[in-house]
Amino acid sequence: MKFENCFTSDLYSLAEEIKRETFELDNFDMNPYSFVSPSPYDTAWLAMIEDDGTQTPMFQGCLDWILSNQNVVEGLWGRHQDDNGDETLTSTLACVVALRKWHIGSLHVCKGKRYIETSTERIIGKYMKGSCPRWLVLTFTGLLELAQQLGQQFNFSVEVKQMITSLFFQRQEILHREKLVDSRYNRQSLLAYLEVLPSTLYAENQEDIVERLDESDGSLFQLPSATAAAYMLSGNTKCLAYLKSLVQRCPHGVPQVYPLSEELIKLTMINVMDNFGLSEYFGEEINRFLLQIYKSHEKVDVEKMAISSKVDQLHKASLEFRMLRMNGYDVLPRSFCWFLNDEEIRDHLERNIECLFVVILSVYRATDLMFPKECELEEAREFSRKLLEKSQLIDDNNVPSIHIKHEISTPWIARLKHLDHRMWIEDKDSTAFSIGKASLIRFYSVYSEKLTHLAQRTFELRQAVYRHEMEDLITWVKKSGVNDIGFGREKTTYCYLAASASTSLPIIAATNIRKLMAKSGILITVADDFFDEEGSFDELEALTKAVIRWEGEELKGYGKIIFKALDDLVKETVETCLKGHGTDITVDIRNIWSETFESWLRETKWSKNGHIPSMEEYLPNGMISIAVHTIVLPTLCLMESCFPQHKLKPGNYDNITTLLMTITRLLNDLQSYQKEQEQGKINSVLIHMKSHCGLKIDDSIAYIENIIDSKRKEFMEHVLNDGISNLSKPCKDIHMSLCNVFEMFFNKKNRYDSDTEMLEDIKKALYDPINIGK
Repeated sequence: MKFENCFTSDLYSLAEEIKRETFELDNFDMNPYSFVSPSPYDTAWLAMIEDDGTQTPMFQGCLDWILSNQNVVEGLWGRHQDDNGDETLTSTLACVVALRKWHIGSLHVCKGKRYIETSTERIIGKYMKGSCPRWLVLTFTGLLELAQQLGQQFNFSVEVKQMITSLFFQRQEILHREKLVDSRYNRQSLLAYLEVLPSTLYAENQEDIVERLDESDGSLFQLPSATAAAYMLSGNTKCLAYLKSLVQRCPHGVPQVYPLSEELIKLTMINVMDNFGLSEYFGEEINRFLLQIYKSHEKVDVEKMAISSKVDQLHKASLEFRMLRMNGYDVLPRSFCWFLNDEEIRDHLERNIECLFVVILSVYRATDLMFPKECELEEAREFSRKLLEKSQLIDDNNVPSIHIKHEISTPWIARLKHLDHRMWIEDKDSTAFSIGKASLIRFYSVYSEKLTHLAQRTFELRQAVYRHEMEDLITWVKKSGVNDIGFGREKTTYCYLAASASTSLPIIAATNIRKLMAKSGILITVADDFFDEEGSFDELEALTKAVIRWEGEELKGYGKIIFKALDDLVKETVETCLKGHGTDITVDIRNIWSETFESWLRETKWSKNGHIPSMEEYLPNGMISIAVHTIVLPTLCLMESCFPQHKLKPGNYDNITTLLMTITRLLNDLQSYQKEQEQGKINSVLIHMKSHCGLKIDDSIAYIENIIDSKRKEFMEHVLNDGISNLSKPCKDIHMSLCNVFEMFFNKKNRYDSDTEMLEDIKKALYDPINIGK
């Protein structure tokens, strides 16, 4: 596939460019702020500060930044992707005011004025039937007053003038309702908007405002715009020192908040690369960074921190916990669960969901990786989940309700990596890592666009490769005769989706592995349906005996087709393994399939004879009959030259494999008990109910769910804790991928047996192009 090799080379060149910019030019360690998107609004406020007695701007660089960063086509400043327009409107108005103050950039002012005049009705108008966001009311009205004081006039229509009048009424209500200085010492208090409030309020509260300046850095809530206003009103030297430090650190436009946690910036960058599915390019750098984080990990005394610092520490610690645990490091929940015993921060999170949802979401995602007996994570999950559910009811454009709904409704363990990568790539807020007083704080747009472009093209390359492999698989199904059997479930596409979308295996090099996983799934489905629906007992017994002795000459009909396809698959697997690693696994793979067919026959006998086994008799057999080990173990043999062969022998599987077999069996049972009850068959849900007199089906379901939850945590610990299992990380990852597949297929319903449930996912995974807002 020459086009793919060319495509791959091109992508690696782009990845190398990003790698140099990120890791090799000292930016990552020396100045993480170079990756943070500047705020036109805050930069404009610093540009308005006059150098004492000179009638010239104190921060000329901020003024130059404004002149250099206007969207010359539309006349705006801010995010071009800001579909909502709120942030862009206020940013543009602030930049126009700054330029007007110094009587420069007349062309910029003219274009900005035109944007404001043509966009205000669309942006403000959408709120006229409801309530306009408080921050927008305050900033827009305050800036409009300031513009008019500087002689800047706008030609608004009668309708827009009425809207603006309404906003001024809303501002008066806010100013009447809220105190400028109150007990709410955070970025959402009225004082945080000092720059756009009437100057009379400052005169009335001057001493209180100065007292509220941060003792450590002289800022007002670490907000550049509010601190700029505090300095212009008071001339306070601590404010000036903060502003000079800010401009020295961020000479090319300032962020909404300063200082930001530099470690959080770095962690988020690495997290975005992982979310986008780019670990194949940056794996070495990511691993080196995580090792550095782990080695420098130390206990932080949060008791003496200001509330804003506590919030940043919680955000950083929860993200750190998730990333380190995901990569095998031994980290404990208390590294971020300290917040559970801190009444101040819990209360702060509960009262400020709309501006702290990024932190709350990070806490919730950290609790996905729960080991046995981790009660703190249980409590943190319940707490953060309740707040996220509340956040969906908040009418705030900064709160991504769709994304939060996805996190809550679809557990992390029930998602496929390939589709998750797509979701993050398409999410316009995927590079946001914090929130200011008006909008999300994101990575610098040029850098974000490069990452997104690489992710998009990589995803589309995977789609092209996956479609090609899918065509090969369809050809194999036809040649093997499996396609002509004419009964049961036709799941070729489902099986390939599971094999490809659940893993992050190398795009080109792992073709054989994905095909083996898919072919195994197809054969399991066909054979299982033959045992459940089509075959007579004599046919099933004959097929099982043929598989045990691995000789199918005497077979006829469907049994012969199934055995021939199975024999060809095993030969192909053995040959590939022999060629790649010099290891002959013929006997081991045959034995794995033999015990699987024996387990199917045993279940058929139970059903035929009306035998109801005990749970102790059913589960060891059911773990085998789910047949997940017939997929995972041959796959590991292809991946690992040194995979321990003794762990291929029935009864001697690794604990991770055994746990996977148990979980997948019980997941299947939860969603198939009704169908099996109608067919006169048994499974764990029905067995438990019948073995306990008077027990209802819901009680039995809850019992099995508890077992799954317990086994899932144990499985997670074996996969993610390097100190428990001696299997390699790639082997553990394949186990996790197959667990993801079964969790996805049987999450609240039986998606595998449905002909339509998976169609949308298949389209997104294999066919539909990435949809990125321009």
